[in-house]
Amino acid sequence: MANRNLVGRTFDESDVRIRPSKSTRPRSKDRPSHSAAVSALVTTVDRGRTTCITEAGTIIVAMKARELGPKSVVVGDYVGLVGDTSGAIGALARIISVKERINSLSRTVDDSAKVERTIVANIDQLVIVVAATNPEPRQGLIDRFLVCAFNEAITPIILVTKTDLGAPPTFLEEYRALDIEIFTTGKGGDLTQIASRLRGKTSVLVGHSGVGKSTLLNSLLPHAQRVIGEVNEVTGRGRHTSSSAIALPLSPKMAFSDGWVIDTPGIRAFGLAHIDPARIIASFSDLSEVIIECMPNCSHFEAGCALTRWTSPGGATDAARLARVQSLHNLLDLKRD
Repeated sequence: MANRNLVGRTFDESDVRIRPSKSTRPRSKDRPSHSAAVSALVTTVDRGRTTCITEAGTIIVAMKARELGPKSVVVGDYVGLVGDTSGAIGALARIISVKERINSLSRTVDDSAKVERTIVANIDQLVIVVAATNPEPRQGLIDRFLVCAFNEAITPIILVTKTDLGAPPTFLEEYRALDIEIFTTGKGGDLTQIASRLRGKTSVLVGHSGVGKSTLLNSLLPHAQRVIGEVNEVTGRGRHTSSSAIALPLSPKMAFSDGWVIDTPGIRAFGLAHIDPARIIASFSDLSEVIIECMPNCSHFEAGCALTRWTSPGGATDAARLARVQSLHNLLDLKRD
C-alpha cells in the first residue's frame, strides 16, 4: 500500500536521506603535547606490560600507546608516561614517548637472519660472564659479544666464575691485548673489586645459561634475590632462570646515580648480521687513524693494508692486540661470503 502512494511522484535531492556519522565531533590534527608526562626508566618488559621506575622511586606498570606504532620499548629505555602514574596496585599508565637511545645491545637469530632484535638500551658496560668450567667457555661467543660492544661504543668486561672448580682458560689472556679488564671469582669469593667497577654505571650481564649470573647477582645484590638455576650434567647446558631482561638497582634505595645491573636470559646464539665489519677496527681510535690510508674496500688483511705497516711503541703486546682486532673483523667478514 505504501508503494502506491509513490506512483507518479517526482523525487529530488531533498528526498535523499543521509545517515549521520557515528561521531559528530570534527577531527583535529592537533595532538596532546603531554607536557606533564612523567619520566621513568624501563626495568622489565613482559607480555605487553612494562615496569618502569621514576627517579623518585615510584614503580609504575604501563603499556605502550598506539601512537608509538611499531617502535619497540626495551629494558634500559627512558620513557615518558601519562595516565595513572600513582604506582598503586592495579594502576596502568601509558608510554607515549621513548627518549633517543645512546646505544643498544642487539642480535639476530643467526648470521643470515635479517630481523634485528634489540635486547637492552643505554648501556655503559657489557659484562661477559663465562665459567671456568661447567659449562665450558666458548671463545667464539665471547668474540661475538665483543664485536657488538665495540660497534656500540660499550666498555666490555670479562668476568670468569667458578674458579674454585677449575682454572680460567688460557685463551682469555689474548683479550688483555685489547685492554679488556678480566675479573675472576669463585664460590664465596671477594666481590669488592667487581662491585666497585659496577658502581655508578649501567651494566649488562650476558653469557650462557649456567655460568652463574644469578648466583653472582644474589651475592652482589642481596635485595634482588634472583632464582638460581642448575646445569644439566648430560648436556652441559644451564636452565634459564630469567625469561626476560630485568634491570636491578645496585642500591636497595633504588637511587639512579648508584648504578644498575641488567640481567639477561642465557644466550646460546648471538647473530651479527646487522653489524658492518668496517666498524670494528674503526672503533679503536688509534687504529682508525691508520686505516684512513687504506685503499677503498680494503679487507685489512692484504699485503698492501696500512695496518701491516703500522708501527707502535708497544712491541709484541701491540702485535697481539692487532691480531685480535683483525680476528674480530674477520668474524664478520667471513659470514658475508
